[in-house]
Amino acid sequence: MNSQNAYNIYQQTHSRVESPSKLIEMLYEGILRFSSLAKRGIEVGDIEKKIYYINRTTDIFTELLNVLDYENGGDVAHYLTGLYMQQIKFLTQANVENNTEKIDIVIKVTRGLLEAWREIHQYEL
Repeated sequence: MNSQNAYNIYQQTHSRVESPSKLIEMLYEGILRFSSLAKRGIEVGDIEKKIYYINRTTDIFTELLNVLDYENGGDVAHYLTGLYMQQIKFLTQANVENNTEKIDIVIKVTRGLLEAWREIHQYEL
């Protein structure tokens, strides 16, 4: 994908999202959706789907890592870096080992992050 296409996709996404906090919420929701689909791929033996959805989930965690604000986020940003990196490790292990339990961990952690995020940002609008 060239940079112009990436920019266009970014602009389209941002024109539909009310706030940066809503975008983070959508990314967490995407992790939950893609993780579940990756798990399903493992369960039914669909290697192609497993790999595709694990890669999509990993891409979202990478994007979340890229937008962390260490200057303003302090200890929380550093904590999230470790947490996101651990989830990427679990996804890699799930992929190599066909291990749905590793994906379950990612889903559980992400649900917790999403709930906390919604709690913190519930009054923004």
